[in-house]
Amino acid sequence: MDGFLTVSGKRAREVTRALAREEGIFAGFSSGANVASALDLLAGDMRGQTVATVINDTGLKYLSTDLWD
Repeated sequence: MDGFLTVSGKRAREVTRALAREEGIFAGFSSGANVASALDLLAGDMRGQTVATVINDTGLKYLSTDLWD
């Protein structure tokens, strides 16, 4: 590992919801944070490159939270 990115909770929720709405991927909060980080990389120095990330959870355990209000 040579670094890390920070993603706000608001941004992670937005990306998680966009994954469900636009891609049909019912993911959880941490997956939304992972994808948000990948998108941030691609918008910056990594533009035009390939970035891999992991969708490591589902949205099931978040149904009773504000993630899916």
